[in-house]
Amino acid sequence: MKNRAMLIGAIGAGKSTLTNALLGKKVDAVKTQTLIYYDWIVDTPGEYTENPLFYKNIMATALEVTHVLYLQDATNGKLIFPPGFSMGISKLPIGVITKSDHPEADLERSIRMIQSVISYGPIVITSSVEGTGIPHLKELVKMKTMEEMKNYVVEAADERLLFTDSLYTS
Repeated sequence: MKNRAMLIGAIGAGKSTLTNALLGKKVDAVKTQTLIYYDWIVDTPGEYTENPLFYKNIMATALEVTHVLYLQDATNGKLIFPPGFSMGISKLPIGVITKSDHPEADLERSIRMIQSVISYGPIVITSSVEGTGIPHLKELVKMKTMEEMKNYVVEAADERLLFTDSLYTS
């Protein structure tokens, strides 16, 4: 299977904007109404994550991807994912903090929030406007194992690229 990533997160978290940045498209994002398949990305509507009745859509789509990107808007204090949500999807998880360049961004809060969702895996702090973190996401999605992703994070030594392993700490 070719490596493919599914982006999930709240309405307005920046999934479509991030998709455009990852694909190098210079277009305005529009509200995603249904699953949209691109070359190596699947963009999902925010409703799929915000309404538990749609979790089955996330689970079914996860069968078609190798990685799931869990997006948290750095300007939003609300977490829509249940604790440990990534453990219910057997794909490589990547936490993504979006809108890090916004004046109201709270990165510490957002990192804590995404760590409650992804207890083991990389977290990338991004700005689709500035291009921050975009190259890291592209590289991480090319990887086939969590060990590869962890090594990449350690070797990159970038303050906007973290690895959480709260699963194994007390």
